[in-house]
Amino acid sequence: MLMPTYEKVSAEDFESAALPHLNNIFRTAVRLTSNRTEAEDLVQEVYLQAWKSFHCFEPGTNCRAWLFKILSHKVKHYYRTKLKFKFVDDGEKLLDVMAYTPPVPEHLSDEDVLASLERIPPCYRQVILLADVEEFSYKEMADMLSVPVGTIMSRLSRGRKLLRSGLTDSVCHTMDKSQRMTA
Repeated sequence: MLMPTYEKVSAEDFESAALPHLNNIFRTAVRLTSNRTEAEDLVQEVYLQAWKSFHCFEPGTNCRAWLFKILSHKVKHYYRTKLKFKFVDDGEKLLDVMAYTPPVPEHLSDEDVLASLERIPPCYRQVILLADVEEFSYKEMADMLSVPVGTIMSRLSRGRKLLRSGLTDSVCHTMDKSQRMTA
């Protein structure tokens, strides 16, 4: 298949390929940054970069994965420059210390899940969102984030453990509060 040239790239082609994914990109950006304004800026940067690079995009391939890969690069840049935050696996130390995690309650509110998701490190949160919300495969996520599939599997496992632990702690804390109020 031939790569399109600058002359063959049209706004209509770009819009039809990229715009259907706008809501998913924005939703994930909000979850990764915890800030709607920053997420809006990131989404603008993603679509600007996508437009500038659209001549390299091969029609018929996965535009959604391509946009999420751009988003992952923009999010890393966001943390590196704006927050002076390094992507490190600091959650590993926490997981090594944890001995027992009580089961997650059956009834959880959306607020409990979102609050717990916000508390886990961004590198784990990103993989959880891509796998469990956006339903990307391990290989697609590995390509997007430029890491080995094993790293994706490890981050997803650790992220889910942290999320599960956070949900258990959040619900236990809420139950303790309600028990104190009734006493």
